[in-house]
Parts: sequence; structure tokens; C-alpha cells
Amino acid sequence: MVAFSLFIFCSLILLVQPSFSSTQSPNLDPDSIDLFGDAHVVTNNDAAPHVRLTNPSLSSSGLLRVPEPLVFVDATTNLSTEFSFSITGNGDGVLFILTAASGNGSDTVAVEFVTSKDENVGDPNSSHVGIDVGSHMSLAVANASDVRLVLNNGEKWNAWVDYESGPKVMEVRLSKWGEQKPSDPIVSHKIDFSKMWGGNSVFAGITSSNAGHSLQVVSIYSWKLTLKKVSNGLHSLPVDPHGLSEDEHRRVCPLTILAGVIFGTGCLALVTFVVLFMWVIFFQKGAEESLARIPDHPSDIRYERIDVAVDKNAQDDES
Repeated sequence: MVAFSLFIFCSLILLVQPSFSSTQSPNLDPDSIDLFGDAHVVTNNDAAPHVRLTNPSLSSSGLLRVPEPLVFVDATTNLSTEFSFSITGNGDGVLFILTAASGNGSDTVAVEFVTSKDENVGDPNSSHVGIDVGSHMSLAVANASDVRLVLNNGEKWNAWVDYESGPKVMEVRLSKWGEQKPSDPIVSHKIDFSKMWGGNSVFAGITSSNAGHSLQVVSIYSWKLTLKKVSNGLHSLPVDPHGLSEDEHRRVCPLTILAGVIFGTGCLALVTFVVLFMWVIFFQKGAEESLARIPDHPSDIRYERIDVAVDKNAQDDES
């Protein structure tokens, strides 16, 4: 199934003009979409407008593609896409696919939501999610049945595919319609998009095909795709505390400054208290020593009598 879908996708983006181009996407983002093959917009009173990729007929195939190619300009470009879909009946399922605009199938990455088992490519069962790189063999695969998901029961599903340029990992998440995005991926794979495509144009699309006796109907209800260049200062994983740059080491937190001021004030107060305490002790000791040198009782003072002899003649002269 995957090999056939890859062939269809690569052929359509090069050789076939879109059968429908819309600037009023039915609950789809980006602003415009291109539809190839049997893909068409369905509008009726029973359901919201959506894109049907395949008809319940043999060899039916369809492609929903973003008109403008993507470019992973450098190693800091992230990709995030979210789409909702449903699968009715037995068949091969649906793929989200990224491939070089040159049409080289070896430069292709696909996420497959498979509802059939092909032992020739090592499918684990008839309901699984896999990541394929450059071939129809899945490099990473998860059993949808393990998380109690039956992909082809006609229910709506939400799928998220995220590529993080920091750790260079592609993650796939899946949940029932209306549920929140799971925190843990159902499957992931290490890959470097910038190394694979090196700044070349890449087309993104969602495709499905009925091979063999398949009469499966695949519908897409919403699709949003974002390509974002991430600043070197942002990290999707916790930063190594020993790997901080010199500039980051120089950054000072206001709380750190406040704590330093409080600590310094406390230290200054403590030093002042110690100095005053020691000064009081030594001052009191010096005062006590000064008092100790003053006798408690007056010393005995000897008085001597001094007899003065006065010459009588002198007295007479004076008189």
C-alpha cells in the first residue's frame, strides 16, 4: 500500500494538474489546497464540508496537497501538522507524506495509518501507525490495537505529526475526535530533515489509495500545517545546566540581587553588633583598671611643724 501511494504522490505532484483548487478550504488550513485524483469536496446537510480522498471503488486514489512547497532552510526549522480523518471499510488507510519537489522517492518521509496487514513489508497487524523513510518499510511502528484504537471503524480521529529540530526527532500522536493532544507519542523516530532535504523544496500532502480489492473511503475534515524557525535560545528539551553559555552565566535574576542585599545587610548588622559588644567589654575593663589604681582609703599625710625664727631686731625695725 505504502509503495503504491508513494508512487501516486510523486507522480501527481510532477505530472498532474490539480482537479480542484480552493481558496475557501472546508475547515482546512492553509489558505488554499490542491486536490488530485479522486479527491473532492463533499458538502451535504448531514455533515460539515470535508475532503473525500477515495471513493468506494477499486483503484480509487486521491491526494490533498499544500500548493506551495516547504523549505527547511536550516537546522533550526520545526514542523507541526494536525489533521482529522475517518476511514470506513477495509483497505490500506491514509498517509501524511513529505517528499522532495524533485520527485525522488528516496527523499520521502511518510506517516502511515494503516488498516491492512502486508506481511511482505513486515506489518505487525491490520491496525498500526508507522514512520517510513525513503521506502515502504516502516522504521518505527506502533500497534494501534495496543491503545484500543480501531482506525477503520468510521470514527473521526485526530493526528499530530511534529518534527523538533533540536533533538531531531519526529513524533506522531493519535486520539479520538474531540480529545486533547496526548502528551506521549504513539510512535517516534530520530531523523534530520535539514540533512535530508538541505534547503530544497518539499511538498506536503495527505493521500490514500485503494489497492487490490479495497473499497475503502477516507475523508479529511481539517488540516493545519505550520513551519517555524526556532531561535537558538529556545529549547524543546531541558537544557544541560553545565552547558550554559557565558552570557547566560552573566544574567542576574532580580531575586538573586534582593537575596544578596538582604544577606549583605544581615552580615553588616552582625559585624556591627560584634564590634560594639567587644568595644563595651574592653571599655568596661579599662574603666575598672582605672578605678583599681585609686586607693579605697586616703593615704596618711604627715604634717610637720615648721618653726619660724623671727629676729627681734628686725621686728623692731619694721615697727
